[in-house]
Amino acid sequence: MPASTQTVEIDAPIAQVWATILDFPSYPRFLPDMGGAELRRAGPPEWEVAFELHLLRDLRYTLRLHSPAPWTLRWTLLEGAFLRNEGGWALEALGPTRTRATYEIDVQVAMYIPGNIVRTLVERNLPETLDRFRAEAERRAAAG
Repeated sequence: MPASTQTVEIDAPIAQVWATILDFPSYPRFLPDMGGAELRRAGPPEWEVAFELHLLRDLRYTLRLHSPAPWTLRWTLLEGAFLRNEGGWALEALGPTRTRATYEIDVQVAMYIPGNIVRTLVERNLPETLDRFRAEAERRAAAG
């Protein structure tokens, strides 16, 4: 799967966006392709999370996530349905109630998927995923 980077501006304070990103168990509630997210080891600055993703088929994988700097999250693959799964989030406060979030991902699945399908998944799913994170962070910010 090709690498991709996307940026979105969110009408929520940076701390609220950060809390939304780190609330891994809630992902299935607002990400329709996410079948599960089990927090196996928790605690800043490092987490281990097992995910189940429903795309063309069920994909199970475990990531090690860490925060090397404030408002920055990076991950690497520990095991699962990918040969490579690396990426991260970088947040920037644009004011007290607005945040710029940059998401990058570089994945390679361990099974053969035709290139045109992979490109469609990246081109469609990544913007939709960012829109859903934006909407969830804004919903949480509005709820107080």
